[in-house]
Amino acid sequence: MSASGNPAAARGCIYILNGPNLNLLGQREPAIYGSTTLAEIGERCAAKAMALGFAVDFRQTNYEGELVESVQQARQEACGIIINPAGYSFTSVALLDALKMFERPKIELHISNVHARESIYHNSLVSRTATGIIIGLGAAGYELAIQAMAGLVDA
Repeated sequence: MSASGNPAAARGCIYILNGPNLNLLGQREPAIYGSTTLAEIGERCAAKAMALGFAVDFRQTNYEGELVESVQQARQEACGIIINPAGYSFTSVALLDALKMFERPKIELHISNVHARESIYHNSLVSRTATGIIIGLGAAGYELAIQAMAGLVDA
């Protein structure tokens, strides 16, 4: 979902990247992730970004290489990245390396509080390069991340 053709995008385009299994939001473990679907989150993100004068390029993939390529593309097109890398947060050196090359603001986002879960979820590689992190605020975290990104882009 891209709002890049929107004239309200005068402030730039925010890439919102989503990793594996997030396409199943609304169905997958609703006690942990809630009942909001990824499509609904995408719609809310587009509306929030538009209200702040940004475009959004909202993507989801289950494939590590595709996520890395999206980060590489963002280097040329995005004013900032909001990323929910899901399981790749804890395993992907390739994603970490790609994010290191993106020199603008990066916000890592997790719907659940990963620190309240099993220990495998406690050490995010992505956090090492993130400008900021939003964890455990559910689907609302995406809109909060856009608000925060607006401030980071303006700084």
